[in-house]
Amino acid sequence: MHSSLMIEYKGKFIMIDCGEDWLHKAQKLNPNAIILTHAHPDHAWGLKEGAPCPVYATQESWNEIKDYPIDDKHIVKARKPFKICNVSFEAFPVLHSIRCPAVGYRITAGKKVIFYVPDVLSIADRKQALSNIQLYIGDGSSIKRSLVRIIGGTLIKVGHAAISTQLGWCQKEGVTNAIFSHCGSEIVEGDERTLRSTVNEIARKRGVKAQIAFDGMEIQV
Repeated sequence: MHSSLMIEYKGKFIMIDCGEDWLHKAQKLNPNAIILTHAHPDHAWGLKEGAPCPVYATQESWNEIKDYPIDDKHIVKARKPFKICNVSFEAFPVLHSIRCPAVGYRITAGKKVIFYVPDVLSIADRKQALSNIQLYIGDGSSIKRSLVRIIGGTLIKVGHAAISTQLGWCQKEGVTNAIFSHCGSEIVEGDERTLRSTVNEIARKRGVKAQIAFDGMEIQV
């Protein structure tokens, strides 16, 4: 399944991202709201036939899915916090794609704060995004080597930061817990035990406790 995060707080459920293979399944989950990080197929195309609840996305994402029959649309603005069901969200622009600009979300519920960014090469305002968070949930596309593509022979870069790079961010910003989802082929096709050991060793050297979300994972923060 395409990666998605379901937040539960005080009996309310908020779903972040709804990729193509979630089509018709989001209705059964019946979340109170859906939020998109960006409009790539594996993050937004599950909404092709509408949504059972309000949907929140940046204007750039709405431009890509403007023909979707979604009745209750809300525009997310970068670095402008907003609340859904007593949960606060703040979108931070991240470098990932030129065609489908992406954001990561700083999410606050009560005294708990996490940062969620399933696709990322770099984070704008990273220090503010990661300051005093209890958990970083990041991009599991690769472990040691970032997947970077240069556009048009210029210095415009798109792609995915390696898990090792993101653990470096966590170390610099004092984040001690991390989970990596949205796993790439290196992880999906690899040996789970070996991969866990590799990631744990990288994380240990950076003073971070890290896990790979190979399948559905439930976490209490």
